[in-house]
Amino acid sequence: MTFLKTAVSAAAITFLMGTAALVVTTAPASARIVCNDSGDCWHTESHYKYPGRGYSRHNDDWYFHQTWNDQRHYREPHQDRGYYKGGVWIGF
Repeated sequence: MTFLKTAVSAAAITFLMGTAALVVTTAPASARIVCNDSGDCWHTESHYKYPGRGYSRHNDDWYFHQTWNDQRHYREPHQDRGYYKGGVWIGF
């Protein structure tokens, strides 16, 4: 019986240490929604310097609290670097 308690305690401690190591090494999410003055919004995981002015950056969950209509359009994200201008994707 003592062996069983010791084994369970060791397993629990090992589990907790592994979980703590995983939490410490996990990087925070960096996803963002970027919108331009034309009303084009898209998802990005990197912070780029876009040409010109009129870009706003929002947290990723901002998307769910918006009304998408004729003035504001959510555009599909692209794998390559770039931005939207007038509804057209322009790569860097």
